Amino acid sequence: MEDGKLMINILYEDNHLLVVEKPINMPVQADKSGDVDLLNVLKKYLKDKYNKPGNVYLGLVHRLDRPVGGVMVFAKTSKAASRLSEQIKEHQFRKTYYAAVYGNLLPKSILIDTLHKDTVKNIVSIQPNGKKAILNYEVLATKNNWNLVKINLQTGRAHQIRVQFSSRGNALYGDQKYNSKAKPKQQLALFAKELTFSHPITKEEVTFNLPLPKRYPFTLFE
Repeated sequence: MEDGKLMINILYEDNHLLVVEKPINMPVQADKSGDVDLLNVLKKYLKDKYNKPGNVYLGLVHRLDRPVGGVMVFAKTSKAASRLSEQIKEHQFRKTYYAAVYGNLLPKSILIDTLHKDTVKNIVSIQPNGKKAILNYEVLATKNNWNLVKINLQTGRAHQIRVQFSSRGNALYGDQKYNSKAKPKQQLALFAKELTFSHPITKEEVTFNLPLPKRYPFTLFE
C-alpha cells in the first residue's frame, strides 16, 4: 500500500482485521507533533480501496512507541476491536520483540517492576506506586558486548522494555530517552517481530512474523 511516497507493508487483511508493519519513527495516532500518523494513513487506505463515504472505522487496540517498528493489528469492526481488547486484558495477546541490549545479561530471566509514567514529561520510571510490569527474555546471540535479546511481554506498559533494561544498566542501542550514551542519530534497536492472538471471529490462533531490519546493530548478529 502506498500513500504518496510512504509505503506501508500490509501483512494481512480480511473483513475484520488489518495487520501491518508499523514504520519506525511514525506515531501510531495523531499527536502534538502534527506528523503523519499510521492510524490516519490506514483509514485513508481503506477509504480509497473500498470507496467508502464519510469517516472510516478502524479500531486501535494496542500501540507501539514512536521509534519502534514492527507488527501491529487494527480492527476493522467494533466487534473485532472489543474482542481483541478483551484478549489483551486477559493477557492472551502474545507480543514478541527483539532488541539490541548492552552489557552482561543472564541467558534467560524474568524482569518484574512497578512503573510510573510522568505524562507531562513522557518519562517512565520505576516507582513503588507504579503499575506492575513483567517481561521475560532470552539472549540469542552476543557480539561486541551487545546482545540480541528476544523479549516476551506479559504486560504492555509504556516504554516498558526500555525502562526495565536500562534501570539495570543494560540500555538498548539508540535509546534517546533512557540511554545516556546513545548518539543523536542512532535509531532505537527495538522491533516488534511477532504477534500471536486468536482471530476475533473464527477463534483460530494466528501468528504474524517479520524479519529483523537490515540495519545496525541487528546486522551484527547475522
